[in-house]
Parts: sequence; C-alpha cells; structure tokens
Amino acid sequence: MTATDRSIELINAAAQAAADRLAHDIIAYDVSDVLSITDAFLVASAPNDRQVKSIVDEIEERLNKDLGAKPVRREGDREARWVLLDYVDIVVHVQHSEERVFYALERLWKDCPEIALPEDAVKTRGLAEEHAKLHAAGEVDGDPS
Repeated sequence: MTATDRSIELINAAAQAAADRLAHDIIAYDVSDVLSITDAFLVASAPNDRQVKSIVDEIEERLNKDLGAKPVRREGDREARWVLLDYVDIVVHVQHSEERVFYALERLWKDCPEIALPEDAVKTRGLAEEHAKLHAAGEVDGDPS
C-alpha cells in the first residue's frame, strides 16, 4: 500500500508552506505500509519557538485555504517545542531544532520511503546544521526562546 494521491497533495502543500516560512530540514515519509492510522508524515524544524508557531500557522492556513483541509487535532501549541497537526491522511510534525535532534524521528522512519517534495522544501536540507554552526560562531543573534 502507498500513500494516496490526496495524502501526497497535502504533504506537498504543507512542505511548501513550511519552506515559505523558512523551516529547516523538511522531509516526508510514506508510512502507509507500517501504520494503519495515517499515510504520511511530514517533519520540519525551526531554531526557535516563535518560528515553530509561524510555520505551523502557515501550514494550517494554506491547507485550509487551498485544499479545504482542517486538522482534526493540533497538539503542542503551548510550548511550541513540538507541534503536531493531525489531518488523518497525514501528520505534520514541526519541532524546535533541539527536539528534532533529541527525538530523531528520521531514525525511527528511515526504512519508510521518502516522499518527493517541492524544490523549495528540498533546499532546506542541512539548514539546521548550518544555523547551529553560525550560532556557535556568534554570527547569529541570540535565540530568545
């Protein structure tokens, strides 16, 4: 079994929205063969809580406006360290960069096929590491989160 066309459409729209809000390391997995509750996961991250919220809001707005999709559940808003949007067909995870490293969702789902994403989303690969290096070198303003 593979992710449905609708799931792929939702994943691509969510990935583009995340890229437009400067998310880091956007990746999507087809988890339909191993999970019966959803077809696909999208994972993205940001270096601070404010940006996590901005990415989540943009994804939710874009999927609602462009595709008529609303999440059935939204979790993690209060702390904005790991926000989950559950659209049933897909689940979107937007994590603070520290949570992304700690929980390493990619390691858990590495055996699942990756879903091809829009070019803007693919270009975000490696941005978290680049940001961390700049931050360590003092070339990025302090993180207020």
